[in-house]
Order: sequence, then structure tokens, then C-alpha cells
Amino acid sequence: MITKFLAAAVLACSALASAPALAHGGAAPKHGGIVQTASDLSFELVAGEGAAMLYVEDHGKPMVPTGMSGKLTVLNGTEKSEAPLVVSGDKLEARGVTIAKGAKVVAAINTADQKAITVRFTVR
Repeated sequence: MITKFLAAAVLACSALASAPALAHGGAAPKHGGIVQTASDLSFELVAGEGAAMLYVEDHGKPMVPTGMSGKLTVLNGTEKSEAPLVVSGDKLEARGVTIAKGAKVVAAINTADQKAITVRFTVR
């Protein structure tokens, strides 16, 4: 009886250990970009032609970034470019940046109440 119980406990523990870990709020991209979470908000970075868009979600619900601003810094190898993040409809947008595979991107954001948020992305 104890042997069966121990075998069942070992199987249950191994099943839990192999289960995938889920991030807070889910990290599925909705615009084809890369999602990172900071300060209980999800940020999706989407590369465009000479621009980058940053969509914001609060616990899985789209959030219009009214009053937010900031700066996007892109490191493509040894090349560094920066552009201001400004509200553009339902997202933040940085014009004049190119994001290539392997780039490291840092978004320094100020919320409407002047809270500073830093979000880091690595483009694969």
C-alpha cells in the first residue's frame, strides 16, 4: 500500500516538474511582436519599416497609453540608435529606428503619473 502511494507521489511530482511555467498575465503576442512584462503591464514590441511600435496591456486588456512618453534605444551590434516614444493612437511609436535580428532594445517609459518603467527586449 505504501509502495503504491509513493509511486503515485513520485509520478505526480515528475508531472508537475515537467509542466510549462506560465508568466503572469500571459505573454502571447497579439501584433506579431515580442512581449515583456514590467510593473504589472505587458509591452509588445513590433518592428516596422523605420519605426517601432509598443502596445501596452494591463492584465490582458489593451491599454491606450494616454499620457505616456519615453525613449526607445536600439543596439544593433555596435550600432546604437535612439528615438522618442510618443502616443500614436492605441500604442507608443518610435520613428527613425531599425530593429534587426539579434538587436537589444530598451524602452524607458514614463507613465501619465510620472512612474518610470524600463522594459528590455532581445530580438530573435
